[in-house]
Amino acid sequence: MKPMSVTGSTSTVSEAVHAALGTVEDPEIHKPITELGMVKSVDVTDDGTARVGVYLTVAGCPMRETITSRVTEAVTKVPGVERVEVELDVMNDEQRTELRRSLRGDSDEPVIPFAQPGSLTRVYCVASGKGGVGKSSVTVNLAAAMARRGLKVGVVDADIYGHSVPRMIGAADRPTKVDNMIMPPQSHGVKVISIGMFTDGNTPVVWRGPMLHRALQQFLADVFWGDLDVLLLDLPPGTGDVAISTAQLIPNAELLVVTTPQQAAAEVAERAGAISTQTRQRLAGVVENMSWMEMPDGSRAEIFGSGGGQTVADSLSRIVGTAVPLLGQIPLDVALREGGDAGTPIVLGKPESAAAQALDGVAKQLVVKSRGLAGMSLNITPAGR
Repeated sequence: MKPMSVTGSTSTVSEAVHAALGTVEDPEIHKPITELGMVKSVDVTDDGTARVGVYLTVAGCPMRETITSRVTEAVTKVPGVERVEVELDVMNDEQRTELRRSLRGDSDEPVIPFAQPGSLTRVYCVASGKGGVGKSSVTVNLAAAMARRGLKVGVVDADIYGHSVPRMIGAADRPTKVDNMIMPPQSHGVKVISIGMFTDGNTPVVWRGPMLHRALQQFLADVFWGDLDVLLLDLPPGTGDVAISTAQLIPNAELLVVTTPQQAAAEVAERAGAISTQTRQRLAGVVENMSWMEMPDGSRAEIFGSGGGQTVADSLSRIVGTAVPLLGQIPLDVALREGGDAGTPIVLGKPESAAAQALDGVAKQLVVKSRGLAGMSLNITPAGR
């Protein structure tokens, strides 16, 4: 039997329980439940039973079991506690509104945090000229690789018509709504939002331009992302409505162009990158996917030709007047496709593979890149006269 506290009083044990609860983070918001107003009550009986009341944000909270487990584990470690009972309740409307205000401020109109002058989140729009070049595969693997490095990462599946990110990154849960704030599901340490999380089954999305813009705006403003280091947007192919809306909503976002070695694909990819001359977005670089296949004898089969990635990088460098690097060449690998179907990116499932190492190399370059001064406030004021 564990000893009681120094004073032997239940009030002292109760204080220790409160302190222990301060170490329990909400799995979606990543803040202590004590700071979020989620602790309803703490009662410690003479026989060492700790009854802890916890508020869930919504009745159908998908994290109820995780929260219960974390509370139980933390409180069990308190000296003097012999048994833990967790009683779950649900916040009322006023409590949810207060929670939303504590996280997002008093503004009734949501703002896009990544578009604010003081934002430290690096935003990458992963673009391609045409479909089928592996843009989504590159996106989810870069996100997983960055998260594995300890960064806080989010992914917006902005390909409204062809959304595939949830499956490829293994995000099976639905978002939770708290007041007017959306809590995004997480998988492999990455926060994810997609229109596919709001539709029934495999129902197609049939929307015109204004609805696409509004959906993207909600993904960026209404979703509670927290303090992200990196946000990746998986754009639809081409230079249409979503690409234009992204440039308007997050003007400081950088473009990452994905192509294959094939010259026909490279020519289309150039157009996707050249949109930066009109949107004034920075080009982060080019990724060449499906570069070659390793054969059993060690040779390389260049199924889609060669040189497309470098061609795009060189062409875009001339167009924008500054160096646009070829960040990496990703070889063909069956495990890359298998990982996408299974929801485990290859950088996590087979990190030793050539494709995983190439993707990890691209991720490393993106997270260590100099941020530059474009769009940043330098806090310079004119000297008085």
